[in-house]
Amino acid sequence: MGSDRLGEVLDAAYDCLMRYGVRRTTMDDIASTMGVSRSAVYQYVRNKDDVFLRLADRLHTRALERARRAADDRDAPYAARIRGVLQARLDLVADLSGPSPHTAELLDHKARLFGHICADFTADLRDLLVRLFTEAGTVDEPARAADIAVALVTGLESVSDGAALLGPATDALLNGLLESSSPAH
Repeated sequence: MGSDRLGEVLDAAYDCLMRYGVRRTTMDDIASTMGVSRSAVYQYVRNKDDVFLRLADRLHTRALERARRAADDRDAPYAARIRGVLQARLDLVADLSGPSPHTAELLDHKARLFGHICADFTADLRDLLVRLFTEAGTVDEPARAADIAVALVTGLESVSDGAALLGPATDALLNGLLESSSPAH
């Protein structure tokens, strides 16, 4: 399967998603957006569900890669690394909720088709945060601290200026979780 052509299919599906949503998008819409026949699209995907499953996976995978890079940046203090993990999630949400009311469908953890991708993404972010809090060594319950951090970013997703609030909100949270004498600051 040509990954470049698959990428084009997913890009076309994203364009259609923004215009019509998952339910109203057809394989003909995707093919038309690409400027190819419907049968050409079927060379790269099985059906519409497969297209949107792959699209959701691609978007979440890219965000998780950004989160992992932030978590693994040993030159940055723990606070910056934790903020970077949370920023990756907030960026994904902003990317999928801003351009169109339909794109947010790919964020629904209760969705039949790609809910598991959303749930796995959140679990992976939580694991990164647990690791960072454990490494910092200043938190008695790293898993609980990670849950609080995930709850923080989830709350910020629902406000219009969540991106602007991430820095101060994370700083306030981390000041309570990480000791000022630790290497986290």
